[in-house]
Amino acid sequence: MNTRSNLRTRGTGAVVRAAAAPSASVSRGARGARSCHFAAAGSKRGVARQTVRDQRLAPTKAIATEETTGVTLNNEGKGKRVLVVGGDGYCGWASALHLSARGYEVAIMDNLARRNWDQQLGYDSLTPIASIHKRVAKWKELTGRDITLYLGDICDFEFLAEAWKQFEPEHVVHFGEQRSAPYSMLDRERAVYTQVNNVSGTINILYAMKEFTPDCHMVKLGTMGEYGTPNIDIEEGYLDITHNGRTDTLPYPKQGNSFYHLSKIHDSTNMIFCAKTWGLKVTDLNQGVVYGVKTPETSLDETLINRLDYDSIFGTALNRFVIQAAVGHPITVYGKGGQTRGFLDIRDTVRCIQLAIDNPAEQGKMRVMNQFTELFSVNELASLVKDAGAKLDLDVQVTSVPNPRIEAEEHYYNAKNSKLKDLGLEPHLLGDAILDSLLNVAVEYKDRCDRQLILPANAWGSSGVSRHFVGEKAKSI
Repeated sequence: MNTRSNLRTRGTGAVVRAAAAPSASVSRGARGARSCHFAAAGSKRGVARQTVRDQRLAPTKAIATEETTGVTLNNEGKGKRVLVVGGDGYCGWASALHLSARGYEVAIMDNLARRNWDQQLGYDSLTPIASIHKRVAKWKELTGRDITLYLGDICDFEFLAEAWKQFEPEHVVHFGEQRSAPYSMLDRERAVYTQVNNVSGTINILYAMKEFTPDCHMVKLGTMGEYGTPNIDIEEGYLDITHNGRTDTLPYPKQGNSFYHLSKIHDSTNMIFCAKTWGLKVTDLNQGVVYGVKTPETSLDETLINRLDYDSIFGTALNRFVIQAAVGHPITVYGKGGQTRGFLDIRDTVRCIQLAIDNPAEQGKMRVMNQFTELFSVNELASLVKDAGAKLDLDVQVTSVPNPRIEAEEHYYNAKNSKLKDLGLEPHLLGDAILDSLLNVAVEYKDRCDRQLILPANAWGSSGVSRHFVGEKAKSI
């Protein structure tokens, strides 16, 4: 599977397409966010800068203000250049808009691989997703704020280096990885792809920091899944150990449960090493399961709407349950339903990213923060969705299905999460209002749901060397 740079070239020096956005021209040497960036052709491949002609948009809407939209538009982040790697994805897109609205100079780097995986597997977001070019153009139209695009693959260091030197980020927010545990367990090819893509991409970013911007701060999205389900409390990244009369602080033991989770563990180990060896500043955010689709920024216009995945590969528990309830499909609880995890609202995800940027890690340190706000079991989530659906006259049923994962279904789980709260996080806790909002979005777009994709499709124990799709679409590729 080749998900290298989305922007390919034909012949010498010919660019197939460039990222167009309505913005004024900028000189080649300038760093501003008013130009778009893309992979260039020729024997010496790099990132070329195209001067974008001013495209005057029809004044169909007034520029958004906090009074008219409820969106915070200010300049509290003015002067901070933030590169959001994977900014076209679920968490990345919401984070890029959140930061741009607050005056940070934002650039998105993405190879659009997430869209390609949907095409491969026959999936689609329940909500209709506009192209990245239309998204940033609409954001500019509504707010007057630019987001720069670098379309290419961070595993291609030549592309990454040229883009990095152009933008010179002070902070890099790294969402740019294959993020699905089920995807990584489909077959050998996708297991290898997940590990190679995730680990090598992160190493490339660490080298870019070292070589070009040694004071840059990395905010890396990890996962609570790195810890597994130990029978002791989960600390925030490190654990004080006393052994044979001697005490030390060591990285918390990691017990990943898929090739995806293992790739994140490798990332964490590499980041600790590079921070210590090269004096880099790194924050590892071990995030729980994110739910929700709306932030104030993504709600401004349907063109800005975020992904809402419900399939068995990319859909997460609460989002899947809500969509199942909306379309009249029984909620599918895997196994006994006692699996407990940390959860957080997408609005808290973007706030956590901002807090990590505004309070960077120390030079030479990899700081770890557990990014979740509440703990729920799968059964508890199913019950909450059932009750919320009843208030909207939805007949929500709950059923147990065989668990495709190899995991403990009943276990001790007590994770700490104080560091982000100490920095000022005020969580949006899961309640009736949030569930109602999620259900209403799911009902609005329920006609886009393909019910064939709801049930679990791949048993992790049967992951093998053959390539395959999932569900009734199971054919060889």
